[in-house]
Amino acid sequence: MTVPARAGDRNVALVDLLDRVLAGGVVVSGEITLAIADVDLVHISLRTLVTSISALQPHHE
Repeated sequence: MTVPARAGDRNVALVDLLDRVLAGGVVVSGEITLAIADVDLVHISLRTLVTSISALQPHHE
């Protein structure tokens, strides 16, 4: 499966895209509000970090 890239209209394999995301990391965030009759009852904020373990470890030389 390939995903069209924005820069240069070239196709990028999904594996390559996943490798880039895991190497650098990405933060996904969102908010959910449950309301009845325009009264907010529950507000949930979600945030997650997606990365590889090796990207989080400090590099020792």
